[in-house]
Amino acid sequence: MDGKERCAWCLCNEKMIRYHDEEWGVPLHDDKKQFEFLMMEVMQCGLNWNMMIQKREIFQACFDGFDYQKVAAYSETDVERILETDGMIRSRRKIEAVIRNAQHFMEVQEEFGSFSRYLWGFTKGRSILYMGHQKGRLPAKNGLSDVISKDLKKRGFQYLGSITVYSHLQACGMINDHMESCFRYREVMGRSQPIRKRRDQED
Repeated sequence: MDGKERCAWCLCNEKMIRYHDEEWGVPLHDDKKQFEFLMMEVMQCGLNWNMMIQKREIFQACFDGFDYQKVAAYSETDVERILETDGMIRSRRKIEAVIRNAQHFMEVQEEFGSFSRYLWGFTKGRSILYMGHQKGRLPAKNGLSDVISKDLKKRGFQYLGSITVYSHLQACGMINDHMESCFRYREVMGRSQPIRKRRDQED
């Protein structure tokens, strides 16, 4: 280990540490990566994030590198192919949800110009730093994730409840939930110029 302070949740293995150090919490505006993170959240429902990181290469192989245009056109043959892939999470419902979500993802792109523009529109393009979160007092969901989840469901997205959406907002940097003691906290702050909010403004 390099002696750097990190958020405790990532310390279980090297892949998790690398994900934390390089990706988690960095403001994300690339639609392909947005789709990848969202669909990993879909696959994670009822499981844990470490498993998703360990299986990430399997997901990438199954879903054509998370090319949402290709995924949106998948047929039953593709569903069967994915279900038969070694190491894959064998949930037909989740796999079918990823395919439908890819279709709705492209509908959002068509309406807003990009999915990232749609999503960041909920915070007017700014990251949010909630008071108390940097001390470790993290909620499972909040008012912002409630609103976004409701809108996504209205647009036909599946497996994206408020708790799942909150995790995505952390991952894509819309909420900076790095611990204050974590070396990435200041680095992410420097990239995002976040809005500071009280927790009770979103609970």
